[in-house]
Amino acid sequence: MLMASSSKFSDFSMFLLFLLPFGSIVPLADARAFFIFGDSLVDSGNNNYLATTARADSPPYGIDYPSRRPTGRFSNGLNIPDLIGQKIGLSESPLPYLSPDFNGKKLLIGANFASAGVGVLNDTGVQFVNILRMYRQLELFQEYKRRLSSQVGSKQAHKLVNHALVLITVGGNDFVNNYYLVPYSARSRQYKLPEYVKFVISEYRRLLMRLYKLGARRVLVTGTGPMGCVPAELAMRGTNGSCSEELQRAASLYNPQLVNMLNGLNKQIGKDVFISANTQRMHNDFVSNPRAFGFVTSQIACCGQGPYNGLGLCTQLSNLCPNRALYAFWDPFHPSEKANRLIVEQIMTGSNEYMHPMNLSTIMAMDSSI
Repeated sequence: MLMASSSKFSDFSMFLLFLLPFGSIVPLADARAFFIFGDSLVDSGNNNYLATTARADSPPYGIDYPSRRPTGRFSNGLNIPDLIGQKIGLSESPLPYLSPDFNGKKLLIGANFASAGVGVLNDTGVQFVNILRMYRQLELFQEYKRRLSSQVGSKQAHKLVNHALVLITVGGNDFVNNYYLVPYSARSRQYKLPEYVKFVISEYRRLLMRLYKLGARRVLVTGTGPMGCVPAELAMRGTNGSCSEELQRAASLYNPQLVNMLNGLNKQIGKDVFISANTQRMHNDFVSNPRAFGFVTSQIACCGQGPYNGLGLCTQLSNLCPNRALYAFWDPFHPSEKANRLIVEQIMTGSNEYMHPMNLSTIMAMDSSI
């Protein structure tokens, strides 16, 4: 359900016009805009333009991308925003906001503000130095809105943002690259795990309310996957192939509290603005039974080195599997394109156990009829 003041999505997409520098007018495609915030699971290349080690702009990243070239996506091919964009009818994926090509009519498609290494907390990912922390991503969103207003006028810009789909994927790094980054980390000395989870959730709530105040009205919020079962954690913390108990405990505490927080926000707002995607369960399906989904393994990364190919970075010197479709994980932390496709299918059509209070297909059908 949308705010009562919103006009019809179909009417809006039919009538919003874009004025080009030469004075010609091009109608906006019949698809809603798409905005992405978060970390490396959804970064499409912003970190290419930053002085940071958290980057995926060298081979073999992108080996299965249509161009067969690295793009900054932490994937062998398409990532989750690419696949959702296809499902909602976009002609192309929103560009990274920092891309020099992000201008003109590209603004109408949406924008990707995500940056590998970030977390909910500003001190997460400090080892990556120059990344777009969440407060900065929201500042850039405000800047985007100003740029869009200058192109189409403030009224149409406001409508485009209100009618857009938003995806936010963040939180895993607050554990992997903060609380559990090193033994006796600053945050682990400051908080016991249950209190730390509550703190992260409270800070996340503030971010989401800020996003709402900036105009977001349909926001997909993903939980963390089974953090203790990724190849990197199997290599560093697992015992005899078992998942890291501490990180699994963190995920089991965090994800239910995230859902409760989102339910509370929706109740406060009086609308189903925030949609919870149970990505822990989505991942668990193929992590616990990889062969049922056509994978030969969910423990060994396609690209990497050391136990489970889980140590270090994926580089041209790494072990590289010949068939990426057989591996649930592309590198030590990130799913393969095939796994991303499975996740997006659940986002689109999954039951209430996966998507709460509704899946994306239901949202699209509802919004198109309003």
